[in-house]
Amino acid sequence: MTSSTHSRPADASLAALFEVQYRASRAQIEVPLALRRDRLLRMRALLDKNGAALAQAVQADFGVRSPQLTEIADLFVLRTLLSHTLKALPKWMKPVKVSTPLYLQPSYAYLQRQPLGVVGVVSPWNYPVQLSLGPVITALAAGNSVMLKPSELTPKTSALLAELIGQAFAEDEICVVLGDGQLAAEFCSLPFDHLFFTGSTAVGRIVAKAAAANLTPTTLELGGKSPCIIDASCDLDRAAIKIAHGKLLNAGQTCIAPDYVLLPRGREAAFGEAFAKAVAKLFPTIAGNPDYAAIISPRHHERLQALLAQAEGEGARLQVLNPGAAAGAPASRQMAPVLVFGAAVDSKLLNEEIFGPILPVLPYDSLDDAIAYINARPRPLALYWFGTDTASRDAVLARTVSGGVTVNDTLMHIAHENLPFGGVGESGWGSYHGEAGFLRLTQQKPVLVSSKWARGDLFYPPYGKRFDQVMGLLKRWL
Repeated sequence: MTSSTHSRPADASLAALFEVQYRASRAQIEVPLALRRDRLLRMRALLDKNGAALAQAVQADFGVRSPQLTEIADLFVLRTLLSHTLKALPKWMKPVKVSTPLYLQPSYAYLQRQPLGVVGVVSPWNYPVQLSLGPVITALAAGNSVMLKPSELTPKTSALLAELIGQAFAEDEICVVLGDGQLAAEFCSLPFDHLFFTGSTAVGRIVAKAAAANLTPTTLELGGKSPCIIDASCDLDRAAIKIAHGKLLNAGQTCIAPDYVLLPRGREAAFGEAFAKAVAKLFPTIAGNPDYAAIISPRHHERLQALLAQAEGEGARLQVLNPGAAAGAPASRQMAPVLVFGAAVDSKLLNEEIFGPILPVLPYDSLDDAIAYINARPRPLALYWFGTDTASRDAVLARTVSGGVTVNDTLMHIAHENLPFGGVGESGWGSYHGEAGFLRLTQQKPVLVSSKWARGDLFYPPYGKRFDQVMGLLKRWL
C-alpha cells in the first residue's frame, strides 16, 4: 500500500505507466488468495470511508442527483459485489478437474485458473462509481492489475476516484488516468491483456478496432434499444409503476432502461393514464426534486430535445408528464418525462438509443408482430415482458435474443450476482458479474498430466496393422 496518488494527467506517458503494471504482472504470475482478498478489503474500506464524499462528487457533476440515488445505484451495488466475491473467491480460484476420455487414461486433466495480467477499464459517466469500480473489483479478484480511465464528463467524481485509489493502492496494483477523448483513444491502443469498455455502441466499435490492432480481447458493455413488451394479459397499473421506475431511474440515463414500449393496439390511452399516475407517485414534482436526476450535460440535453422536436414535426403526439407543473430552471437540465405516440418508423427516436426520460409507445396487432419488430432490429441489451399468460411469455423468451431479461419488472436481472450481465451483437459481447466476470478476466489453462502407463504410443507411426486395430476399437467405442 502507498499513500501517494497515482492518477496521471493527459500528457503523462501512458506507455510508461502500462510498463510498470506489465512488469509487475509478469514478475508475479500467481497471485495468492490472501493478496487478492487484501485488495478487495482495501476497496471495501475505501467505499465505507468515502461513500458520502463520492456521492457528493456525483451530485456536483450532474448538477442534480440525490446522494440516495448514488447510494442505491452505485455504492450498494458495489458493496454487494464485494461481499459476494469475497465469499466465493476461494472456490473460484481452485483448479477445476475435468473428466478424461478412455483413450487418454490413466492420465488426468484439470483447468488452472490464472490472472490474465494487465486489464484496462474504460468507464462511462452515467453511474460513474459503480461502472468504474465494478469491473476493477472483478479484475482484482481474478488477480490482475488494473488501469482505469474514468469519464471526463464527471470530472469531480473521476478526480476523487483517482485520489482515493492512489491512497489505497500501489501503482502496479491499480492506477487511474485522467483525460479527454484523445487520451481515451491512446489508452485503448495499449497492449492490454484484456480491455473492458462500457459505453455507447458507436464508441464501442472504435474501441474494438483499437484493441484488435494488439489482438487484445475485449469485453464491450454497450446499450441499444431495449424493448418492453406489454402483453394483453397485463395489469397496466401494476406494470406502469415498474416501467416508470426502470425508465426514469437516473432520468433514463441507464443502459438497460426500457427504450420503447410495445403494447396491444387500443390500449395506448390507458397506458398513458397509468404511466402518468406512476410518475406522479414516484416524483410528485420534477423541477427541484433531488431524486429526479438532471441530464448530464447541455449537449446531451439538446440532443434529447432535438429527438422530440423531430418526432413531433413528423406527426407524433407528445404527452409531457410534469407533476406539480413547476417550471425548472434551464440550467438545472431536469427534463420532464415524455411519452411519444405515433413516432415515424424511420425517426431518430426509434433508431437511436434514447438515454433519457423519453418513452415511445408502439402499438401491435398480434404478438407475432411485436416479436417481428424486435427481431428486425439489432439485438437489445435487455428485454422486459409484462403479463400473466405464460404461453405468451415463453413465446417471447424462445423467439427473441437479448443480453438479459426481466419478467414483470425492469432492471432487476442486473442485481442478481449469479446471473451474468452483458450484451449480444450490437449491444456488446462478453459478460461479467459473479463468477462469469471472474472467468472473463481469468485464463483457464488446460493441463493434462500424462501417466507413465498412458499408451499414446499406440498412435505413433509407423502406421500398420496394430494402428488399424486400435482405431477400429475406438470407432466402435465412440
